[in-house]
Order: sequence, then C-alpha cells, then structure tokens
Amino acid sequence: MLKNLLLFCLATFAVAASAAAPQKQGTPVDRIEVVVNDDVITHRELEERTASVTRMLQRQKTMLPDRNVLERQVLERMISEMLQAQFAKETGLRVDDALLDKTILRIAQQNKFDSVAAFRAKLEQEGSVFKDFREEIRNEMISARLREREVDNKLVISENEVDNYLANQARQEGKGEELQLSHIMVVVPEQASADKIQTFRNRAEQALAKLRAGAPFSQVAAGYSDAQDALKGGELGWRPADRLPAIFAEALQKMKPGEVSEVLRSPNGFHIVKLLGRRSNDTPIVVTQTHARHILIKTSELVSESEAKSRLQEIKTRIDKGADFAEQARLHSEDGSAPQGGDLRWLSPGETVPEFENAMDALKVGQVSGLVQSGFGWHLIQVLARRNTDVTEEQKRQRARLAIRTVKSDEAYQDWLRQLRDRAFIEYPNDAK
Repeated sequence: MLKNLLLFCLATFAVAASAAAPQKQGTPVDRIEVVVNDDVITHRELEERTASVTRMLQRQKTMLPDRNVLERQVLERMISEMLQAQFAKETGLRVDDALLDKTILRIAQQNKFDSVAAFRAKLEQEGSVFKDFREEIRNEMISARLREREVDNKLVISENEVDNYLANQARQEGKGEELQLSHIMVVVPEQASADKIQTFRNRAEQALAKLRAGAPFSQVAAGYSDAQDALKGGELGWRPADRLPAIFAEALQKMKPGEVSEVLRSPNGFHIVKLLGRRSNDTPIVVTQTHARHILIKTSELVSESEAKSRLQEIKTRIDKGADFAEQARLHSEDGSAPQGGDLRWLSPGETVPEFENAMDALKVGQVSGLVQSGFGWHLIQVLARRNTDVTEEQKRQRARLAIRTVKSDEAYQDWLRQLRDRAFIEYPNDAK
C-alpha cells in the first residue's frame, strides 16, 4: 500500500513539476520510466544514457541493435546500478570526490591524455556530458567495491578443491591453452517458473538465430546479453582454458576459431560462447616477486575515510621517527597479517589489488610508502626484498584458485544481484518496458 502510494506521489510530483515549469512549445514533458524503491529513472535520463552508450558503441565500430532493444538493455543496467548505489548508501559505502578524481586521471592517462582537462574536452567534443561521465565511473567503482565486499571477500577455496581441480584438468586436453572468447548470457531469476525459464531460453535462441543469420556478435550481445560486459560486445578477452566454467570448456573443446556454441545452460541462465582464437600457454613462468608487509586501517560505517587516513598518518609519523614497522602493524593493523607484523610474504604480480600493487612496485627495497587507498581502506606498505623466480608450479595452483574463484564469484555475484532485485520495489508506470 505504501509503495503504491509512493508511486502515485512520485508520478503526481513529476506531472505537477512539469506543469509548474514553463515549457517551450514542442518540448516533450519528462516522464517516469521506472520507480526503484524511493528513487526514479526518468525518460530524459534514459535518453541521455542511451545516447552515451550509442556513442560508445559507435566508437567501438559496433553495429547498433534496434533502438527499443538497446533502451531495454540500458534501462536494466540503470536499475541495477541504482539498486547497488542505494545499498551502498544504506551500508555506508561511498566513493569520495578525491578518489574519483584520481581514478578519472588514471583513465585519462590510459587513454594517452596529459590532463583531465584535455580528456574532458575530448569527451565533450564527442557529445558526452562530463558530469554524467563522472557519475558513471563512480557507480562502476561502487559496484566493484560492493562485489568485493559482499561476494569476493566471503569466498573460501580449500586446498582440496585446488587438488581436485588440477587432477581433473590433467585428464583433459588443452590444459596449456589460452582461449580468446566473447559471450552472451541471459540470466534466469531465482525460483523462476517453468514458463519463465522457457521465455528466457527463447530469448537466448533468438540471439543464436541472429548469429547464425550473420549478425555481428557484438551487436547481438549488446541487444540480448545480461552480462556486465554486454554493451562492450560481450568480450571476455584471453582466458586460460583451465579457468573456464566446465560448460564452456566442454563446448569449446570441439570448436574452431570463429565458431559459435549452441545455447548452454548453467544455474545462472543461458549462455552462448564464441571462440575467437587459441594460443599455447605452457612455457615456464618467471616473475619478479616482492616480499612486502603492510599496515591496514579499514573504513566502515563507523570509520570515515578521513578518520582512517588520519589514524594511519599518525602511525606513519611514528615509523618515520624510528618506531618499528612490524610492531606498529601488530598493534594497529586491521588486516589478518597483523600478528605476523603485517608480513604478506612473497607476492607475485596480480595477487593484490591494482592500487596496492602499483604503489608497492614503485617502492625501493626498504622504503615505506605514503598513504595508499584501496577498496579495503588505507595502507602503509614497506618492501623488504625482491627476487626473480620460476613460479610455474606455484602459478598452476594459483591459476586453479583463480579459476575456482572466478566461477564461484560470477555465480555468487549474479545470485546477490538477483536477491537485491527481489527485495526491491520496482514499478514501470507506463507498462512500456
């Protein structure tokens, strides 16, 4: 009852506001496309985001899907982002402007721009609104942090699972290969009825029919896929064969580059995979490892970014004046490594989050970093030693862990998003979507 009243009030407010505001002749009145709990997505917002996605697809030279199909995809993505933003706000997770600015600077540099101003000018030249671009990046960062906190940090992978995985892979062909893939995923909601499941299967079959008829994979992915990478053409890039879900691996064994699989069924829904290429991945692996230790002060609903940063700055000041790093870690660090004086032992590339690894790699042996922010909180890092080592066997086990984690994480994240949506009040006032 309250939710219906909310919908009525929101719709009334939108109409009243539109009536009260002077309208230019011929200018359409904005309308509510969907109500998401206490927020709304308006037609103008949907149009602006769709225009932004259209520009992105055109830059990628991806053939555009039908307008109504693209709008549906964009609207579903906006609903998912809004639900995650609401949950983040309720649980105290936020991305402040300072961290957002650093991220946008890094994106600008990755795109070969010397400054954010030059990057902004290029975006606006292409028709993007920089303010909207900033908020899209903020939403992506919030989504990544939520996935890390609500899903990835709760995954447990046992050594027995790793042993079993390696034993199974040893019995399969192609275990030393990497595969370049694109995919389409049609998600099936939890506890969906048989009729609903058939509806989703039909959607996947329609996508496959378009592919069989010669439609570009990127276009069909943008129009039909529910995966997070749908609007990027469904590209997965190069993946080790032993890191792929079993349903993919089995289908791909029989496929040649350029071929598309049949519709595949998993607990999360229906999938279509395209094999783009194969390459060998059985050469010895020699990497530069870093022996490091750190002190972590976490942020939370009770500890703000500024408070965590201030506490860590006090610790750094003591270390700069001669206090023992390990002792300070044992006393103050909120990481599981605290009892070992913050010792993380030998780290191979990719074992830590990018913010941590980039800061660590920039340090000389013995040097203590400045304050480093990551999704976990604020860190002080000290590099104790470096070495080049053959990690082929170690990497096999690490890749096995990553493969198991990837499958578990993807399934758990999709399940978490479904639960988030199931708990939400979502209403389409126009019954047009």
